[in-house]
Amino acid sequence: MHQPVRILLIALSVALVAGSPGRGSAEDLQVGEPSVVTILGYTDHAMEPFVSRDGRYLLFNNLNQPPADTDIHYAERRDDVTWIYRGKVEGVNTPALEGCPTMDRAGTMYFVSPRSYPETLCTIYTGHFAEGVVTDVHLLESISRKTPGIVNFDVDVSADGKTLIIVDSRFEPGAGPRTAELVIAAWTDGRFERSHSSATMLARVNKQGALQYAPTISADLLTLFFTRADPASGQAAPQIYRARRSARDEPFSEPVHLAGLGEFVEGSAFSANEHLLYYHRKVADKHRIYVVQLP
Repeated sequence: MHQPVRILLIALSVALVAGSPGRGSAEDLQVGEPSVVTILGYTDHAMEPFVSRDGRYLLFNNLNQPPADTDIHYAERRDDVTWIYRGKVEGVNTPALEGCPTMDRAGTMYFVSPRSYPETLCTIYTGHFAEGVVTDVHLLESISRKTPGIVNFDVDVSADGKTLIIVDSRFEPGAGPRTAELVIAAWTDGRFERSHSSATMLARVNKQGALQYAPTISADLLTLFFTRADPASGQAAPQIYRARRSARDEPFSEPVHLAGLGEFVEGSAFSANEHLLYYHRKVADKHRIYVVQLP
């Protein structure tokens, strides 16, 4: 594997500033008490959760840093906080890193892997998921800037499959990401293309000097959750934020910080009915998935 790309993809798993989180500059939205998710038959790290649109499956990846072989796994629902481990997703995993799974209602799956980045400058793959197996896996090249040093290390797809939220990141080899911004891409003429209005729609979300990543878009495209790592905010480690808008042709509002999720939290995902928010949380040296009722 191309090591600098792997460094980029794991760098966001490390707190950027030491110490305890303080109150950030964004408005706080207090949530209820989170519950830890139990994955019966699985005891390793669990990160980057995604719940299938029918609510049947929980997809996630294990630890995304060496010496782990980072793969995409899945579990089947027993209830909101209990899932039964079914193994690794077939058809997607390689000796390279695979992570950040997401799917639309039709089962079209997207995920991140740097397996071919040195040759293609692309990292987002797609295929069709059914019963734990993904077929027709191929690169999604149309949204890549294909610029050395620019990497898309996160992706989310809307429920209808017509909108992607990706992350553009510029990094220096061995130093991790220097910038990370969310970008909107829309299904146009049989392929995804970057939206001309993306910068305007996300102007309040993409804060200069901070890293924005791990997007989660609601089915109506009016609510966006994402992770922000922002040392200047007073938060010691990555935190989850929410931005809203009243119509699809309007920009997202100033984000609010979800307070009470934990000191190191990333990678949000809706439940099937969008009443719950799943995410991963680092406690001591272990990443686990949690869930919280949305206000």
